[in-house]
Amino acid sequence: MIAPREMGIECSVPVLGESILGRMASESARMTRRQALAALAAPAPAGRYSPLLSAQIYVWTQQFNAQKKPLAEGIGEALAAVRRAGYRRIELMSNCYQPDVREKTLAAMKETGVEVPIVYHGGPMHEEKAAEKTIAEALELADLVKASGARFINRNPAPKPRRELQSDEELAGQARQVNQLGSELKKRGMGLLLHHHDPEMAENAREWRHLLQNTDPAVTSLCMDLHWVLRGGQDVMALLREGGPRLGGLHLRNSQQNVWTEALGEGDIDYSKVAAYLRQIRFSGYLLVELAYEKATVIMRPLEENLRLSRLYAEKTFGPVR
Repeated sequence: MIAPREMGIECSVPVLGESILGRMASESARMTRRQALAALAAPAPAGRYSPLLSAQIYVWTQQFNAQKKPLAEGIGEALAAVRRAGYRRIELMSNCYQPDVREKTLAAMKETGVEVPIVYHGGPMHEEKAAEKTIAEALELADLVKASGARFINRNPAPKPRRELQSDEELAGQARQVNQLGSELKKRGMGLLLHHHDPEMAENAREWRHLLQNTDPAVTSLCMDLHWVLRGGQDVMALLREGGPRLGGLHLRNSQQNVWTEALGEGDIDYSKVAAYLRQIRFSGYLLVELAYEKATVIMRPLEENLRLSRLYAEKTFGPVR
């Protein structure tokens, strides 16, 4: 996931509320039998390379912000285009389930048949009081989205303001609170994926490595974003190999001369090497095409076409995919 504030987008997520939870569960119960069965069937046979290909919603939020279009008005358009581009799955963000959007999200899922196995949620975890609020929001979100087939919460423990480094005490508290969240999600039959951006790559990936080494593999997995690894000055393949045993997902995006490209393709990251390693470890997690555009990105095609081309590249590079 791209850090919203880094891209000039505010995505604060209030607690969703018990009344919303009840309505959401009731609404989604009518539409989820097929999705629930698909989710149960998703895990690959043990020891087999069989990744699951998915899109990611972030680039659509950028487009809607540029168009000054509320997410509630655009979510149906986004899911329909994702389906036409050939994807069966998408990772959504927690703001897709806010009161003014959730009904449109559910309706779009039902109409398009696009599954949502993963929902992203951010928030601080290094400070105890803030972490308590983050955990409560994440668990309420989990209860909400599980009803419509979600299997994972993907969360990024938010870095400190102004990219300040965490103290040893803050790192220890963060790992402890991440483990708590992972344990609570496991009780609910869901998994926790740990995402990152480039601040965690500072000082030889000190913060990222601390979470890797001090969280419980039984309740936490990794969702790595290799382009943030690259921008953080770290060796992409070295960190991928280090995190490989815990890998549950990868956010896929590329750049040319360090500028994000409009579609996933050849560039600064050699994804053929990434794919070879994933085959070696028999990866069966999620490959999530997360396009994102920055000021220098040259955009020549409609977003739907860029998603389609990204899918074709991913299938060619990482195939076979489910």
